[in-house]
Amino acid sequence: MISFIPKEEKFFDLFELSAENALKGGRMFLELLKDPVNLEAKVGAIKDVEHAGDQITHDTMEKLNKTFITPIDREDIHELISRLDDVIDLIETAAEKIMIFKVKNYDPKFISLAEILVKSMEAILLAITCLKRMKKPDAVMKSCIEANKLENEGDQVYRQLLSNLFEKVTDPIEIIKQKEIFEDLENAIDKCEDVANVLEGVILKYA
Repeated sequence: MISFIPKEEKFFDLFELSAENALKGGRMFLELLKDPVNLEAKVGAIKDVEHAGDQITHDTMEKLNKTFITPIDREDIHELISRLDDVIDLIETAAEKIMIFKVKNYDPKFISLAEILVKSMEAILLAITCLKRMKKPDAVMKSCIEANKLENEGDQVYRQLLSNLFEKVTDPIEIIKQKEIFEDLENAIDKCEDVANVLEGVILKYA
């Protein structure tokens, strides 16, 4: 059993809030890709979610500075909340670039990449929820393994996107624009894996 509760459980609430927020942003981004009508309003809504994520991160850091005994190592708290914040930051960046660059005709596989991001965040949220409730450590590890598996799938889709982009698009400016957006989303999936790695480390330290 994990034995670091109770000390200060509020951190787990903040982790969960941050993961829920990032998942919300990922789902909104996926919806934007599937139905780009009212693009500016949808991007604005994603920016609001990103701002909410910033506030959660700020609250976590403030609490970390004021808490004498933390439930897990301070560096793990810092790394976990920072990487969760990175996910929503990258989602917001990708959404804004779609609007600014006026990208309309992108490869359908881009939707597949966004779907992988959503699944990754679902796995992360489940892992954090299990950690918070102190259920079986195996449940946390299982979700982390799923996030790692999804990151590998994301890499494969990303490589296919780039291959198709260079093969089918002739305008170099359009190639640059789409490549940047693809990279942002692929990096967001990488950050999910980073979160999973931190969670795995916590389990190994305390289980």
